[in-house]
Amino acid sequence: MKSILTLLAFSVFLGGPSLAAQRKPLQVFVLAGQSNMQGHAKVSTFEHIGMDPATAPMLAEMLGADGQPKVCERVWISSIGCAGTDTKEQTGKLTAGFGASQNGPKIGPEFTFGLYLEKLTDAPILVIKTSWGGKSLHTDFRSPSAGPYVFNESQLATFQKQGKDVAAMKAEKAKATGVYYRLMIEHVKMVLADLKRVVPGYDAAQGYELAGFAWFQGWNDLVDTGTYPNRDKPGGYDAYATAMAHFIRDVRRDLNVPKLPFVIGVLGVGGPTAEYGPDEQRYKGTHQNFRDSMAAPAKLPEFRGNVATVLAENYWDRELKAARQKEGKIKEQAKKQAKDAKLKPPEEKAALDRLRATGLTAREWQVLEKGVSNLEFHYLGSAKILGGVGQGLAGAMAELNQLKPAK
Repeated sequence: MKSILTLLAFSVFLGGPSLAAQRKPLQVFVLAGQSNMQGHAKVSTFEHIGMDPATAPMLAEMLGADGQPKVCERVWISSIGCAGTDTKEQTGKLTAGFGASQNGPKIGPEFTFGLYLEKLTDAPILVIKTSWGGKSLHTDFRSPSAGPYVFNESQLATFQKQGKDVAAMKAEKAKATGVYYRLMIEHVKMVLADLKRVVPGYDAAQGYELAGFAWFQGWNDLVDTGTYPNRDKPGGYDAYATAMAHFIRDVRRDLNVPKLPFVIGVLGVGGPTAEYGPDEQRYKGTHQNFRDSMAAPAKLPEFRGNVATVLAENYWDRELKAARQKEGKIKEQAKKQAKDAKLKPPEEKAALDRLRATGLTAREWQVLEKGVSNLEFHYLGSAKILGGVGQGLAGAMAELNQLKPAK
């Protein structure tokens, strides 16, 4: 399954703790996607992980003996797209703080991904993360084999109705198509061409192995009614599945690893659609259609055994969601009271505070205060959720690579 890219030699690597580790090639994993691969979970939400006995062991792995985020000893990272510009790079030993830079420090899936894999192999590891917020697969990450983006009849009719220059729209779309796919591939190749720059003790005689690729994206395609006009119907997102299959083939070709292990993180905002409440029913079919299309490539014969899926919905926090929904209804009640009584903003805030104090339990207050740091489509900025996703991606990657716990 894996392809050794350089010869293995018996050189000393970083003065590491074991001869076995010194002799193993650097294991390189690429993580790519949009804002949720960047990661918007503030470190301040770590405490919430420990409030659940089921995830408390994950928190123990994420913290060092000093109670601060752990710094990995054998995992390094090169990341672009998180620091405010498309190409500004962050490097170093993997720890918290390699998530989106705005209002950080934050994490994405990369932190627990690296922590988990470090426990499963005694080889050194490099994570190359390329992620940009608000990007689509249909255009921004569109790979060469998918061909040019073609506007459908509905889109063309809308442009004409709006009086837009269709020729100019097509030219603009052609210019934007594949930009971030190319940036991704270029950055990976740039890092691989000078590994010592990112991993200071790297010895070229020891070599490296490009061992896997993880993809976590989807929101911009999910909500695009123009590209997917029949998204609420079966097959409405088939174009996404087709583009994803081309993406996998092209990544493998452009990185010269024909069977590169590939993991698709399937969008899971809101949790399992089977558990959607009354207010979410209007989204249920569309959300499930999209998730099915994201997972579909793994079922193709050519990808069996070398492409896996991870359902992010399995890491959604139900307690947090319930408390959030309850708080939302309280806010609606406060707004209605403010409107009816013509309250001024300070008075409205005071009314909301009173309703929250009486309408939420102490536990609900606690999980909301400690567990949420962003919006729902960013998985609530929850380290508990994104940490789980990172572990899930790593677990699927380990299975594809047939990794066993390090001895």
